[in-house]
Amino acid sequence: MSARRVIAGSVAALLLPASMLLMTESGSATDSTAPAASTSVRQKAGQKISLEVLPQIVQQGRRPASANSAKAAVTATIKPVKVGRKVVLEQLNGSSWKKVGKAKQEKSGRAYFSAVVSKGGQALTYRVTAEKYKGLKKVTSSTADTSRWLTPTFSDEFSGSTLSPYWSMRGQDYEPTSKRYCSKGDPSAVKVGGGTLRLSVIKDKTRSGKCLAKSRKEKKKISYRLNGHVGTRDAFTFRYGVAAARIKMHKMQGQHSSFWLQPVGENHPGSDGHEIDVIEYFGDKHPQGGLTSFIHWYKGQRLIKTGSWIKNSTTYLKNKKDGWSKNYHVFSVQWTPKSIAMYIDGKETWRTSARVSKAQQYLILSLLASDYEALEMKDSKLPQSMYVDWVRVWETPVS
Repeated sequence: MSARRVIAGSVAALLLPASMLLMTESGSATDSTAPAASTSVRQKAGQKISLEVLPQIVQQGRRPASANSAKAAVTATIKPVKVGRKVVLEQLNGSSWKKVGKAKQEKSGRAYFSAVVSKGGQALTYRVTAEKYKGLKKVTSSTADTSRWLTPTFSDEFSGSTLSPYWSMRGQDYEPTSKRYCSKGDPSAVKVGGGTLRLSVIKDKTRSGKCLAKSRKEKKKISYRLNGHVGTRDAFTFRYGVAAARIKMHKMQGQHSSFWLQPVGENHPGSDGHEIDVIEYFGDKHPQGGLTSFIHWYKGQRLIKTGSWIKNSTTYLKNKKDGWSKNYHVFSVQWTPKSIAMYIDGKETWRTSARVSKAQQYLILSLLASDYEALEMKDSKLPQSMYVDWVRVWETPVS
């Protein structure tokens, strides 16, 4: 499937890079508990049970696959929390309910399911039941359906052999102020084929000599490097909804794979928009797990990042044989006027209401070798590559 857009948008200017940070604030997975519009809530006999249905953002696997075959994410949140409590997912079938999934309540209070988004092109309705458990009576949620998630407003499955017109190259100059003195974006590091977009870090064969890369602790001469770095700056923007990308990450430390959003008009002091890093990956065997999610915003004249490394990131893998550079996973963000929530294959990793962008944003996919990390990897280990199977956006505009 080629990229498509139902409601057109446009943007204006290239934005400040994520590396230009002056201050850090930690985020929390419980910054905000405000329910999304697709959440139904029921309280009964001292219990509270909510059900949230999100679009097709669950699709772990080794090979490229159709975005249409991805599953919707269904999350039940139950209070009080009783870890191990059995929860059943049911789908409305005519006038009766059919059991379609089972899960157990986790420490977070949630039980996660994946489910079909439609049948014969029609929306489906779901509910969950938390079984009787340790003095708590059985409780059934209100219903929630998939109607708002049937049709994405933007979709690209990278078919063919060239990028669709919605994507353009970014950062095509060596940028000392961006901490990428030794690397830049270049079309030769971008390839479409086999139903995927491949973004790479490769040697710049047009540059002779070496580049002096610097970090806080050391200096090292390395080959100049070219990065895969593309965005929809001039072709697609949106404000509020769910954006998702199915990605297989690169392997080695020395660069970072990213799926992120930038605001129209740049991320600057006084801006209504903020940079939203849905996911960044810093390589296998990274001591902190390798995955991060951040929001970059201004406090007066200071550029600050809110977020953190994703703790216990291996718990989001399917099994011990799974891995971020071995298989594809769907990384997504749900952005509403009140909150931003990040997910991996439909499981929430972080939610915040502290810094919510109010501006139109555009999509970016990149594999960047910033100087501070590029010096960690020998030239002989190049190229490194990340693969993107598909990207989708489901808009939920606010009037």
